[in-house]
Formats: sequence, structure tokens, C-alpha cells
Amino acid sequence: MGSKFKEILKLSASLTILILLLFSYSCSPTGMLATGGSTAMVVAEGDRSFGTVVDDATIKVNIAAKFLNAGNNLFVDINTTVLEGRVLLTGLVDNQEVRIDAVRLVWEIEGIAEVVNEIEVGNRESIKDYANDLWINTQARGVAAKTIGLRSVAYNFETINGKVYIAGITSKPEQLDTLIDGLKTIKGVKEIINYVIVKE
Repeated sequence: MGSKFKEILKLSASLTILILLLFSYSCSPTGMLATGGSTAMVVAEGDRSFGTVVDDATIKVNIAAKFLNAGNNLFVDINTTVLEGRVLLTGLVDNQEVRIDAVRLVWEIEGIAEVVNEIEVGNRESIKDYANDLWINTQARGVAAKTIGLRSVAYNFETINGKVYIAGITSKPEQLDTLIDGLKTIKGVKEIINYVIVKE
């Protein structure tokens, strides 16, 4: 009885996440959304085809389901960004085994072209550290909106222990340089790690 109940709970959680992700997808400002963990990435029109966005959203749903079923708080502790089959993993986990297991689970999903593993082992030492990362992330979004305007929605930001990870797709490298210069002015930023795809 106990194991059946757990199976039903896992299935219910998976279906709820799937419905929420699909609902978020349909309600995005441009009609194109890839969500994950605690963040959402809206992709500006013209940077990706609609089919690619749908494929990426499907990959994200599959990763979410894998992480939910695996336990170890993978779904809560790890954020995913998917761009044209490339998966960026960020977050904090307790040990190296959990980090490796997360990558293994992602590679089991069809359609993955590359996995970039930026998961860190350790923990935030205090609530202050976590709040600082949230503050930096908020500032990063504000700087992006101020420096590049509406196209800032094409970028996703994650901050872990003062390191800012930026992902997205752009056809304007000079715009990306302006954005990175702006991010460097944010107090508390230790490093900027750039995973933006520049397309011709």
C-alpha cells in the first residue's frame, strides 16, 4: 500500500509539473517559453524557430520528470536551461555523486546534443548568501533591461555563490558585450560565465 501511494504521488507531481510547464509556455509574452527550476527563459522572436523552442520545452519537461523521480532533491537543487538541445545545469548539491547522477539522467533523454555541467558541490553557508544570490540575479535582469531593452528577455541568468551564469541566443555580439559590461558593475558579482550562443 505504501509503495503504491508513493507511485501515485510521484505520478501526480510529474503531471502537475507538466501541466504547469505547458501552461507557462502558452502564456508567455512572445508565445515561446522554456522554463526550469525557479527560472523561466523567454526567447525573443527571430532567434530560434518555433519547432526548436517546442523541442527544447519537451526536453525540459522530460528532465523535470527524471529529476522528480530520482529523489535527492534534484528537481529543487538544480536549474536547467535548454537551448537547441544544449542543456546547461546549474545549482548546488551535497556531493559529487549527486552531481554525476544528474548529468547521467539528462543524457538518458532523447534530443540532447550537449550537457554543460556547472553544478557545484557544497552548500550556501547562510540565508544571507542565498539572499545575496537572489539580489544579484534581480540586478542582472534589471541591468539587462536597462542596457539592451526588450531583447533582454532572450537571456537567462542564474547566480550561484556570486557567479553569474548567462545563457541565451543572440545574433548581435555587440549587444552581448554591452550586457556583460553592465553585469560586471553589479556589487557582489565574482565571475560571469557566458554560455550565450552567437548566431550569424
